[in-house]
Amino acid sequence: MTANAPARTSPWRGVMVATPLTLREDRSIDYDAYAAHVRDLVDAGCDGVVPNGSLGEYQTLSDRERVEIVRVAVEAAGDGARVMPGVSSYDSAQSRRRAEEAAEAGAGSVLLLPPNGYRCEDAAVRAHYAEVAAAGLPVVAYNNPYDTKVDLTPRLLAQLHAEGSVVAVKEFSGDVRRAYEIAEEAPGLDLLVGADDVLLELALAGAVGWIAGCPNMLPAGCVALYRAAAAGDLATAVPLYRRLHPLLRWDSKPEFVQAIKASMDIVGRHGGPARPPRLPLDAEALAAVRAATEKARAEGLD
Repeated sequence: MTANAPARTSPWRGVMVATPLTLREDRSIDYDAYAAHVRDLVDAGCDGVVPNGSLGEYQTLSDRERVEIVRVAVEAAGDGARVMPGVSSYDSAQSRRRAEEAAEAGAGSVLLLPPNGYRCEDAAVRAHYAEVAAAGLPVVAYNNPYDTKVDLTPRLLAQLHAEGSVVAVKEFSGDVRRAYEIAEEAPGLDLLVGADDVLLELALAGAVGWIAGCPNMLPAGCVALYRAAAAGDLATAVPLYRRLHPLLRWDSKPEFVQAIKASMDIVGRHGGPARPPRLPLDAEALAAVRAATEKARAEGLD
């Protein structure tokens, strides 16, 4: 950020790209490739990046790797406010430590799943978010009831927001009706699109940001789609959405990490392999990803 540039008061808004690990064939991290990817995303108009999330295979990272990825992201983005590290862990104390490390690195906010080691009660969820919020950075909640078995309902989100524990929610339930209930229960809570294949629906329902997977391979087309959807420009947004949807829907599939990385490789970006236990895509899935990616590129969406 230049000396005269205004500070971003809500840096979690806009197109925040959930970045994958840029791995070599031996599954070690290529930090230079990761830095280049972050710079490319910012240059393409994306508002920021989200390292160490689900797409970033955070469960496979060592403590040192998690810290280094955030450091590299902040440096490459040129403005720490553009970086929202995932800080999820099974232990609330570890999540708080991750948030403190993110603050030390200069990040602008953090993304946090609810406790997901067991199906916990609301009181435990509230305590977990309060503990991490005490680190001092704005916390974006991540609602993914399919994988965590804990549902951040609109009413629970309203409690978390009223207690000062969260500023926004990455909504991945796929139930677009929730956008309206969240706005009613917690009118000051920012709604962020959490699943690529409901982008248009949630943008029209008032979402102010998108934590996105698809821009990793087609950043320009995805930024254009988001800007049009957020502005209510349906004449532009609907055709773009239809053309991109065959790729967008991979973000909600179990193989989303491998699919997005494969698509990145197809367009000439560094996707690379995934760490075990994830396996490479089978031939049928890879062919479907290739077809959707090449069709989008042929239509000028990259």
